[in-house]
Amino acid sequence: MIRRKKAANRQQIISEYLTGDETFLELSKKYDVNARTIQSWVRSFRKRHPIEPEQREEESEQVKALRKQLEEARLKNELLEEMLRLSEELSGIDLRKKFGPRQ
Repeated sequence: MIRRKKAANRQQIISEYLTGDETFLELSKKYDVNARTIQSWVRSFRKRHPIEPEQREEESEQVKALRKQLEEARLKNELLEEMLRLSEELSGIDLRKKFGPRQ
């Protein structure tokens, strides 16, 4: 019974690993499957379905674009934080939302 369950989840586990969301150890704990077993599944999957060079190039372009967007978002966040700090300093009013019970 356990063996069937593990085999049924094999594709799901492999796809979760390949999307980069979780590590072998995290998946091992999540699905109660040995991390080495998951590693061997991924290795055999990659042998059967190799990535073409043009796909790698396309993925690397996507990664570059995402990194650029992340850096822009980080800079925008930094700018907004500084604007809030200056506004609070000049006006003397706390502009940040306070979480928790009403004060």
